[in-house]
Amino acid sequence: MALNKIDLEEKARTVLLELRPFFEADGGNIEFVEITDDGILKVELIGACSDCSMSMMTLKAGVEEAIKKIAPEIVKVEAINLQTV
Repeated sequence: MALNKIDLEEKARTVLLELRPFFEADGGNIEFVEITDDGILKVELIGACSDCSMSMMTLKAGVEEAIKKIAPEIVKVEAINLQTV
């Protein structure tokens, strides 16, 4: 079954908008990039968040969990500017 990317993008952007103040409070930001055909939300971490040692934890435990609550079709959240381990 194909993903409804328009609906998922709207949901993802809403969640990111709600999370943005937390990123901004630490001197950073997060931006929507795309949703892939296989359900991966790609984001970009900006400012202090792009090189913070806690970015991966924030991405997985914070952003990914919040996204999955509203859009369970999203299987994973990845930052395009973070190296995965």
